[in-house]
Amino acid sequence: MKKPLSFILSVFAVATISVGCSSNENAENEEITKTGPTETQQALGESETGMPTGPIDPDLERITLPEGFRIDYYAKDVDNARSMALSESGILFVGTREEDRVYAVVDEDKDGKADEVVVVASGLTMPNGVAIRNGALYVAEVNRVIRFDNIEQTFRNNPTHEVVNDQFPSDAHHGWKYIAFGPDDKLYVPVGAPCNICKSENPIYATINRMDPDGSNLEIYAEGVRNSVGFDWHPETNNLYFTDNGRDLMDDNTPADELNRATEKGQHFGYPFCHAGDVPDPEFGTQRNCSEFVQPVQKLHPHGGSLGMKFYTGNMFPEEYRNQIFIAEHGSWNRSEKIGYSVATVTMDANGQASHQPFAEGWLQGQEDWGRPVDVLLMPDGSMLVSDDKNDAIYRITYRK
Repeated sequence: MKKPLSFILSVFAVATISVGCSSNENAENEEITKTGPTETQQALGESETGMPTGPIDPDLERITLPEGFRIDYYAKDVDNARSMALSESGILFVGTREEDRVYAVVDEDKDGKADEVVVVASGLTMPNGVAIRNGALYVAEVNRVIRFDNIEQTFRNNPTHEVVNDQFPSDAHHGWKYIAFGPDDKLYVPVGAPCNICKSENPIYATINRMDPDGSNLEIYAEGVRNSVGFDWHPETNNLYFTDNGRDLMDDNTPADELNRATEKGQHFGYPFCHAGDVPDPEFGTQRNCSEFVQPVQKLHPHGGSLGMKFYTGNMFPEEYRNQIFIAEHGSWNRSEKIGYSVATVTMDANGQASHQPFAEGWLQGQEDWGRPVDVLLMPDGSMLVSDDKNDAIYRITYRK
């Protein structure tokens, strides 16, 4: 284990996913286990999960964390595990990108380890994004958002869905979507650029959009966002923070990925004209000046694959982590030396100075990677889940004094 990292006390006074998918339309819905949560467990919902005991799995001994923290498997065999959403009773729903399925991961006895993994739906197209609202599961495919009502009661029984909105582009390039409901009860849905670097006539590309829960009133909220696959709202200011993946094929260290903050509708974050706040694009940079755009809160690893992010609002981790940002760094594919394959934190002091530091590392051993973090999610007890689409797993990170 590492010695404790020196973190700055987080005081946020400022305003707060390689292309590829294989879709199998004929895939059969399959169930891996037999029983679900009892009525009592559903009613408890936020009952405290167990703290891990005994030895750490040999695989996970390679992961280094600050002192006092521990990582364990929450679930294995969750093929291509990507975005995560938690229902009121504690059922974890997991989307995929290179599979055609959405899973339900159930910890029936609330001991901090999943008891079963169930296929909720199959035959979908890059169902990466998942979100929960009023007992319904929302799933984002490439060109549409669908909804499964009463999902906690129906997830084992091949549930039917309703189409919420099917007006999104069908491009596979950056077509997978992360979705989440904001403090305004609107569903936020990004649309990535359909290319590495290009300027499209369709204004919906390279944006983050929002719409009402029924799919109406779709509007562009943020522009110039090349490919965001993770966002969250600051717990005090309700401002939107999001990761953005920088363009490829410039050089190893340019441009950096970005952590951005949107304080109001209509702000522009630079793409395709400017990257990371101060790097004019070789092709489009002469058309607009970098000073015209919202600057990143923090530059992240160049080509590091910065994806899911969450503000830590739980009570398990030490107080200095309160309101800090945790980011899943999926890892690079186009650098001469790999970078990322980790979970990092971003903190900010009272003067607005940000700091980007490693938190969990070890999925990259030398230049060989055996896991790729995708998303992070907080549990009611304050522990944190991390999905991994290469190791097909969900990890649980806990802290004990």
